[in-house]
Amino acid sequence: LDRSAFVCELPAQPAGGGVKRVITLLPAATEIVAALGDQRLLVAISHECDYPPSVQHLPRVTTTPIDPAAPSASIDAEVRRLRQSGRPVIAIDADQLRRLAPDLIITQELCEVCAVSEGQVHRLAATLRPAPQVLALTAHDLEGIWRDILSVGAALSLEDEAEELVLGLQSRLERLRRSSPTRRSRVLCIEWLDPLYLAGHWVPELIDAAGGEDVAAAPGSHSVRGEWSTLARAAPDCILIMLCGFGIERSRAELELLTDPDALELLGRVPTWIIDGNAYTSRPGPRIVDGASRIQSALREQPRPDVERWQPAGVC
Repeated sequence: LDRSAFVCELPAQPAGGGVKRVITLLPAATEIVAALGDQRLLVAISHECDYPPSVQHLPRVTTTPIDPAAPSASIDAEVRRLRQSGRPVIAIDADQLRRLAPDLIITQELCEVCAVSEGQVHRLAATLRPAPQVLALTAHDLEGIWRDILSVGAALSLEDEAEELVLGLQSRLERLRRSSPTRRSRVLCIEWLDPLYLAGHWVPELIDAAGGEDVAAAPGSHSVRGEWSTLARAAPDCILIMLCGFGIERSRAELELLTDPDALELLGRVPTWIIDGNAYTSRPGPRIVDGASRIQSALREQPRPDVERWQPAGVC
């Protein structure tokens, strides 16, 4: 099953059973609904949803006071300030939600920085008449992602499509695993640069499927703070820059801002590759398997448009 581009044959009528109007509050949920083949059920999406292109005309029901173009250090500081003041990092437009009258709202409970918090959605949903169903995605690892896809399928009465999608993704991941190199590279995965965060959750499993070994995290673990001065002790063979919410160009720009001598020494000495984290590694949805494929390209030192080698200036 190849649904990586979410080009699906749609049924003549929406197949969502009693659910006819769906709002997704995070990009992964939007991608799951689209990959199941019935994106016409969507009546609104979050401000961060950018895939597939065919959903871009939909209303946006979330906002954030954070400037996404700000440097990563500034974004981190603003997130902390908002949380300390008790203000939401991402807010939902309650009036628009009432006007849209959804049957189902899909949110998440993994990270309040990445999407509207589950509690906020439940409180708002309880004020609507009739009250919509609220489904929270909970994945911390690949098994959780498969479970979330099946849960969305069940909520939309698309159980068969969801099972087919999961089996297809698992099959692609297994084929990738069988084609991985015999020698397993020691891999360090960086999710945020300033402050430094090391990727966790499903990323170690993607590394394993691609033929590597994550030297800093275990499957299902949370992302953790790191220090450039101690990363060399992990003795990585490869460093992957997969910044949460950032594509290749933006990640490259963030890397160019680095001045820490330990960071520059390590990144100049160890082969370092940029992967589009926004599209392929941060979102617990169908394109996560595409992320594993891109990780394998990096481990094989095979550049492609969305896998780019990087070195600090002045390093040959």
